[in-house]
Amino acid sequence: MASYHIQINTGAKGAALEHAQYIQREGRFTPERYGEVEARGSANFPAWARENPGEFWKASDQFERANGNAYREYELALPRELSRDQQIALVQRFAEQELGATRPYQWAIHAPMARDGKEQPHVHLMFSDRQLDGIERGPEQFFKRYNAQHPELGGSRKATYGANKQEAALVYEGIRERWARVQNQ
Repeated sequence: MASYHIQINTGAKGAALEHAQYIQREGRFTPERYGEVEARGSANFPAWARENPGEFWKASDQFERANGNAYREYELALPRELSRDQQIALVQRFAEQELGATRPYQWAIHAPMARDGKEQPHVHLMFSDRQLDGIERGPEQFFKRYNAQHPELGGSRKATYGANKQEAALVYEGIRERWARVQNQ
C-alpha cells in the first residue's frame, strides 16, 4: 500500500547550488556514493539558465537578498505500486499544477532500498519563488527586489506564502491536500 509523505523545505542563500547538485547527483554527490537518479526534469528557467539549471541556483545563491529563500523544495514519497513512467507522470502533473509555467523548477527521483528490501521511491521537487513574467532579465537583475511601478527595472516578482506564519501554515496545508488528491487519483 502506498505511503503518504510530503516534506516542505526552504533553503537559505548559499545553499541552492549544492542542494541542486545533491538531488541531481552532480559534483561531489556522485551516484556511486549517493545512489542513482532514476528520472529527472526541469522547466521554466530563464533563457540564461535553460540549458543548465545549475546556473540559476548559482545566481540565486549569489544575488538573492541576504535573508531570502534561495529555493524551496517538496520532498514527496512516490507510490511503489506505480511504474517509473507513472511516477514520472505523477511528478510532472503535480509540478505543473503547483508551479505552473512561470516558476523555475527541477526535480529528481531517487529510489534507495528501504528496510523491507524494496524500493523507497521519492522525488525532490526544487523550485524558486521567483516568477517569470516575459521580461528578459540577466542573473543579477532577476533576483533584485520587484518594482511594481516599473517591472522592467526590478527583479522578478516572488510568489508569497502569506503575510505571517498562520497564513503560511494554511497555504502549506492546501499544498499537502492537493498532493494527497493527485497521488490518490
